[in-house]
Amino acid sequence: MIRRIQHSLEYLIDKSSRKKTSEAEENLLNNFALSEYQKANWDDASMGSADDASQDIFRNIQLQIGKQRTFSPYLKYMVAASILFLIGLGFYFKPNVANEKQLTFRTSDVPKSIQLSDGSKIYLAANSSFQYPEKFSGDQRRVSLLEGNAFFEVAKDKKHPFIISSGELQTKVLGTSFHIQLSKSKCEVIVVTGKVNVATKHQSVDLVASEEALFERKSLTKQSINKVFLVNWYATDITLNQATLQEVINILQYKYGVEFEYKNESVLATSLTVFIQKEATLESVLEQINYITNLKFKVYGEIVKVN
Repeated sequence: MIRRIQHSLEYLIDKSSRKKTSEAEENLLNNFALSEYQKANWDDASMGSADDASQDIFRNIQLQIGKQRTFSPYLKYMVAASILFLIGLGFYFKPNVANEKQLTFRTSDVPKSIQLSDGSKIYLAANSSFQYPEKFSGDQRRVSLLEGNAFFEVAKDKKHPFIISSGELQTKVLGTSFHIQLSKSKCEVIVVTGKVNVATKHQSVDLVASEEALFERKSLTKQSINKVFLVNWYATDITLNQATLQEVINILQYKYGVEFEYKNESVLATSLTVFIQKEATLESVLEQINYITNLKFKVYGEIVKVN
């Protein structure tokens, strides 16, 4: 009975999001959601503000979808009421997971790092956003890279897998180090040490050091990666010896959260040696490249143009 109710809710909500419901089905969803929301018991002490929770759920759904859509006016009630209903039946959340206080760590124009309660360390690129619990509890350690790029040094714990959500990807590890690069068009996972599993709803790949998972155009692929990327460029000085300008640009995009625009792609094959200090500003690195190559790199917000 419970499974049948859960399936019906999921089916109707999914159908409504695709605008495939009939008027009668939409009215049924709206009336049920509003009714359940109004009579639901929400424990502010252990679960936080009901309004804040529904708004967070709503925003996360929009982030997962990747773009704004026109939703039913009762969507936030539908989501919150359904969760409350399923909690009441005892199978949606474990209590210790529901009690985890979620924090958000954001960076502006410089990379920063943070240490989590389990000892894992996260190095966040400029213009990035990361969500994590104040203290891990339950069988899994779950976090989210909401936007931008990050390097993960995950503390080993075989009994509690570390799981990162980044767009449509889910990355699962026990203890290792790796990069995740998340943009509007793709997501990359680059493994530096250890083993990593990367999965979507329909695909899954296992990675070891020097391998990358690339999710682009709804397809997940695995490939080898250039050794130049097997370093934590947020925490150490980097020397790129006889690297191509393309490789240098890739590092700068990851480290500073910017995009490069260039008129002549042939310049990307230019060979150069660049030293990037851990705390160097983007402008100082570009000045160095300008001097070496006689090119002109100029920063316009989060866009770097090459002339």
